[in-house]
Amino acid sequence: MVGRLIEMSVESVRVHMLSTQHVVILRELGHDRYLPIWIGPWEASSIAMKLQGQAPERPLTHDLFATVLDVLGATVREVIIADLADETFHARVMLESGGRTIEIDSRPSDALALAVRTGARIFAAEAVLERAGVEPDHGTGEGGEPIDESKLSVFRDFVNSLDVEPGADERREGPPRE
Repeated sequence: MVGRLIEMSVESVRVHMLSTQHVVILRELGHDRYLPIWIGPWEASSIAMKLQGQAPERPLTHDLFATVLDVLGATVREVIIADLADETFHARVMLESGGRTIEIDSRPSDALALAVRTGARIFAAEAVLERAGVEPDHGTGEGGEPIDESKLSVFRDFVNSLDVEPGADERREGPPRE
């Protein structure tokens, strides 16, 4: 078991302009806590296309898998960003089929691409969010003292260096990825 789960939504899929790395940004529902996960360009494009309501001429792999699950009578109940080990995120796809729950190991990008296609709920383990989540402060720190703006600049610079259009390459710099 992965402990307490926090419901998330896909906030956006972006490209880090300096490194051209792709990142999917999850946001905790009802809060300003974010979970950036670096992903490959194909997976980024697959997620972004669905979020933008675009349909490819032919089904992508994630579309095919969602269709196969539907034809077989299985539903994607939820996806969980379950762990962060050795700077790598791990996910689980939770299926319902024939009255039983099936748990499948997955890369986060594939789980998220499937979730946006099926309308499945997205969760992150609280322990993952505590380690890799980003939460901007709003004016005061612990004890009510003013926030040192230089501490926020790292997050602000990161977000400002992201572009919303998926781009090209697989080099990695930055936070943990899948």
